[in-house]
Amino acid sequence: MFTSEKGVVEEWLSEFKTLPETSLPSYATNLKDKNSLVSSLYKVIQEPQSELLEPVCHQLFEFYRSGEEQLLRFTLQFLPELIWCYLAVSASRNVHSSGCIEALLLGVYNLEIVDKQGHSKVLSFTIPSLSKPSVYHEPSSIGSMALTESALSQHGLSKVVYSGPHPQREMLTAQNRFEVLTFLLLCYNAALTYMPSVSLQSLCQICSRICVCGYPRQHVRKYKGISSRVPVSSGFMVQMLTGIYFAFYNGEWDLAQKALDDIIYRAQLELYPEPLLVANAIQASLPHGAMKSSKEGTRCIQVEITPTSSRISRNAVTSMSIRGHRWKRHEQPDNNNDTTELGILVIPEISVTNVAGERTGNGEKGRTLGEIDAQHIQGVQETTTDPRTESKGLPEIRRQKSVRKMMEDGINSPGRVQF
Repeated sequence: MFTSEKGVVEEWLSEFKTLPETSLPSYATNLKDKNSLVSSLYKVIQEPQSELLEPVCHQLFEFYRSGEEQLLRFTLQFLPELIWCYLAVSASRNVHSSGCIEALLLGVYNLEIVDKQGHSKVLSFTIPSLSKPSVYHEPSSIGSMALTESALSQHGLSKVVYSGPHPQREMLTAQNRFEVLTFLLLCYNAALTYMPSVSLQSLCQICSRICVCGYPRQHVRKYKGISSRVPVSSGFMVQMLTGIYFAFYNGEWDLAQKALDDIIYRAQLELYPEPLLVANAIQASLPHGAMKSSKEGTRCIQVEITPTSSRISRNAVTSMSIRGHRWKRHEQPDNNNDTTELGILVIPEISVTNVAGERTGNGEKGRTLGEIDAQHIQGVQETTTDPRTESKGLPEIRRQKSVRKMMEDGINSPGRVQF
């Protein structure tokens, strides 16, 4: 560590001690723009034997419990690097050199598991249902989900996942280590949108190191330092994947891709189903062409949204279509006797008229009077001549199957045919 970088850190330590409480918000706002300070703090954390590590950890904890949102996020950005340094020291069995880092991690954990009144917090998350529309999908494009939607609305089958309450911890042991670290990564992921690019880079790098250290892939990645394996849990790897998925679309494509490959590699060796499921889902959703790792702002996730379609079929019979049409039977001509003498059957006409001021029903707008008459003539009746009644000129009506079909479709029958 250079003398200039050490001087920047020492000035930062002394400045906060003499800072009045009234100027704390303005100090927190200007702190995130000090890039030289951030890089110097990373170097201090990466050197476990540094004399500045203990005062730095103490001040970062003071930032976190100050209640100022900007100071809290300033401490959170170093969380991935702090976790890696703690795991690396624990894997090398040199626990005494990580006392200040362990105290900082425990302090942040104990502050996050309680609310402002000191009560234990219980986090809840409702798993979204495919039967409800969202910005990612339309239920109508998936298929008929009436049964599922009805079951959810009537029986309340929405699944809610709870996290907590979490117990207070006084020290990190092999039993509770990843319970604490997984919760800390959950808090970090909740503030991902406020994290700078250097923090996302650190997250991707420590995920790769944790997954490959002690395995043959470590020589491929050319990672130096510890060569012993770092134990991980399934839940901890899932939280790592959450941050990596965000880094893909926020300027760190190359590092995120490398970290994703290493997590899949480790999950396959450990036979962890949850990280494998999440990692393969992320890999399948990535675009085919690699995005350029541009640092120009954030990127959005592209989602194909299906066009909104009508929930009711155009051929369905609804109350609107019934109100919008008036089926009227025209009176038969008075010369029925003349026509029956000639053996001609008079078929009553059916007309469709739209009532002014009412909407036309679905699927009926383009149908004309001629089409309805043609369908009626084709399917209602068929006239045949019986030799026994030919002299009397009375035709015999033979009902067809189409009559029953049209009546089932909702077309009102004109009644008995008069001769």
